[in-house]
Amino acid sequence: MADYSITFARSARKELEALSHSLIQRIFPKIETLMIEPRPSGCRKLQGFENLWRIRSGDYRVIYSVNDNLRIVDVVAVLHRRQAYE
Repeated sequence: MADYSITFARSARKELEALSHSLIQRIFPKIETLMIEPRPSGCRKLQGFENLWRIRSGDYRVIYSVNDNLRIVDVVAVLHRRQAYE
């Protein structure tokens, strides 16, 4: 059973759906692993934000927040690395 539930911001869902099928197949399993370990090895806390983290999947970044009290991982963006930090 998963420890955390995953929610998507509407914009993050649209960004994910706009990607090619092969990219979705590569990125989505990484998002699913956040249910078990919301801060996996290799994740980074984003500087300048109190509760934003990112994981890498090739050239794409999944940016998310973690609410440990409610046990929710909220995906706020799925972007190419060129766009992720603007």
